[in-house]
Amino acid sequence: MNQEKDSETAVGPAVPNQPGPRDWLCRAAGAATPSGGSEPHEVGSVGAISLRQYLLLGILLPVGLLVIVNTVGLYSQAFSAINTAYDRTLLASAKSIGEQLDVTGYDEKSVLRVAVPYAALEAFEADNQSRLFYRVSSLDGEMVSGFAGLPFWRGRIPAKPPYSALVDFYDDVFGDEEVRVAVLLQPVASSQGRSMAVIQVAETLELRTTLARKILVDTLWRQALLLGVIALVVVVVVQRATRPVRRLSAELQARAEGDLSVIDARDAPRELLPMVDATNQVMGRLQHLLENQKRFVRDTAHQLRTPLAVLKVQVQSALRGDLEASEALADISRTVDRATLLANQMLALAKVEQLRQQPDPQAIDLARVARQVALDLSPLIAEKDIDFGIETQPGLVQAHEWMLGELTRNLVHNAIKHTPAGGMLTVRTACEAGRVTLSVSDSGPGIPDELAARLYQPFSAGDVPHGSGLGLAICLEIVQALGGSIALENRLANGRVMGLEATVRLPLVQNVNSGGR
Repeated sequence: MNQEKDSETAVGPAVPNQPGPRDWLCRAAGAATPSGGSEPHEVGSVGAISLRQYLLLGILLPVGLLVIVNTVGLYSQAFSAINTAYDRTLLASAKSIGEQLDVTGYDEKSVLRVAVPYAALEAFEADNQSRLFYRVSSLDGEMVSGFAGLPFWRGRIPAKPPYSALVDFYDDVFGDEEVRVAVLLQPVASSQGRSMAVIQVAETLELRTTLARKILVDTLWRQALLLGVIALVVVVVVQRATRPVRRLSAELQARAEGDLSVIDARDAPRELLPMVDATNQVMGRLQHLLENQKRFVRDTAHQLRTPLAVLKVQVQSALRGDLEASEALADISRTVDRATLLANQMLALAKVEQLRQQPDPQAIDLARVARQVALDLSPLIAEKDIDFGIETQPGLVQAHEWMLGELTRNLVHNAIKHTPAGGMLTVRTACEAGRVTLSVSDSGPGIPDELAARLYQPFSAGDVPHGSGLGLAICLEIVQALGGSIALENRLANGRVMGLEATVRLPLVQNVNSGGR
């Protein structure tokens, strides 16, 4: 005698409206779906920056800013070096004038004397652009010789002058021209007296400005050339680095609709491999979903065709009067019940796959679910006067509650159906070795050897007239979705089959310290 493992629990429609593979690929590429619509997305949207643009901007902008800062720094250093070099010339001019100073008189009546022909300063002129001016004064500002229009120095000698002399450098205006001025405090002594002279030598800035401008221009074109070379190298490198991305994009766009095969990216850079692996995983999940949908539609069309054909024949027979009305209605009722059972179980099988894709399952107490299922099926237990026992130990399982309820209901209902009147049926839950165990033991005929090999295949019911053969297939799908295992074994005593025991083991979330009952 064969045994069927089914459930008659009705469920609502469960098949999600999944997008086709072509829609998913279009979304991944950031394009409109084949239906003509478009959805909000990041990749490929108008205004989104490409990877090449991001790399070019991310590399060239900092390099460009660095070149600008470096150019300004080089110009500043060059101009400072120019000033230092020409300031030494001014100091040499001032010392040359100081060597021609003389003093007459004594103490307060000392008088400075100097005769500086302009030809003496020509040796310090670097070119014909700049001009030199000088002024020799006493400490109180009284001019001794030179250009009276050159303002007298009113500054102070630095605490640490740049040279071993009492010298100061500053910028000033002489007439309408900007000048650089060197000031030298020169002690003067002779047999006729001693005094302190203030020697000022000024130079116009044409030469310095021209030389600084030339250095700036040379620096700019060299830096521009350097920036151009860097930009060319970066463009070539970025172009080569992003070639695998473009190749993958072209490969995906060229794929036929429904092609969800694995992407071959063995030559992709190491940084792209995680993305390729993740894409292949998504492809695999989509392929699994599509296969389940195709299987659901195929099996539904195939399995519902038979009861509908039988129902049509029975209705026609009743209309012809071949059978008594009550007998015909009874046959029609049985056929409708079987079709309803088949439809409900196929929807339940589809709902398992739907819930598998939903995130964030809750921690559910399997003991509570088992007690609730036993309570729901208690009328069937009482109807057959079954000696029923239940022993539960609380244990949490990470799952959707419907899945645990459907699993337990299928096992308990099948056990009730195959347990003879007055027989024994026991339901137990326990926690052991990090797992929650659900066992359902009946006193039925067990599993025939010819059915054991195809036990979990859909539509392989042992009791064909009264079952659809989907009960254990649903249980297996649920257990696999929860990361557990299921086993059905005949209970033997003295070589005789005493019944069947179904054992389900699921991962334990945490131990609940509560006594079983």
